[in-house]
Amino acid sequence: MLELVQEIPSTNAALVARVGGGDCLLEGHWLIADRQTAGRGRAGRVWSDGFGNFMGSTPVRLAPHETAPQTLALVAGLALWDAIAVCAPGLPALYLKWPNDVLVGQAKLAGILLERVGNTVIVGIGVNLASAPVVPGRETASLAALGHPVARDAFAAILAERWAAHLGAWHAGQWPALRAAWEERAVPRGTLVSVNDRDHGPIMGGFAGIDADGVAQLRLADGRVLAIHAGDVDLVGEPAPPAARGDA
Repeated sequence: MLELVQEIPSTNAALVARVGGGDCLLEGHWLIADRQTAGRGRAGRVWSDGFGNFMGSTPVRLAPHETAPQTLALVAGLALWDAIAVCAPGLPALYLKWPNDVLVGQAKLAGILLERVGNTVIVGIGVNLASAPVVPGRETASLAALGHPVARDAFAAILAERWAAHLGAWHAGQWPALRAAWEERAVPRGTLVSVNDRDHGPIMGGFAGIDADGVAQLRLADGRVLAIHAGDVDLVGEPAPPAARGDA
């Protein structure tokens, strides 16, 4: 079900409030806004709405003993990458970046925000379809500017279908296959990234994939591999060429 509203402070905040108030939202329900007046990203960042862009949120009901909930950000990224690829076939340098961004080259095209309320995770997604916000110190992109205009509602239907398929696989215990698919679409291993890690401070190394719990791996200059559980990951220069894939 796609629930469309003209204007709302935040689709994520609205679903968080509804779930917190006892509303039993079903998986497959999407709240999609024409405009958000208080949209946000990770770490409380403000993210401009941009009329014609996609701004929507959907709930996930967690069952006992399922895969680590944080992997849902990667499952959402996979669905998002697939939907973009359908709407913009042949778009070069389309990458997933851990934990929650879709890039074209070094420019951010889309982002994901997860918020948990009890046994429900609210998955929020924003995609620059018609326009890209100006973000100081960061490149951004839109599908329209890249030569692939797509109507918001058409994109929403494709995304909802891809999300339902991947979420069903996640619930069915197919995270290992989803993890492999995510890595195939991610910035290549060996890509130099900088991380402002909460445990280690600012560090730099080569992206070395994700582990079974969806935790990013960073290979340092001395050969050690460091697990990055949380933090901002930024590309340093262009992504590594595909030939660099492997155990970088």
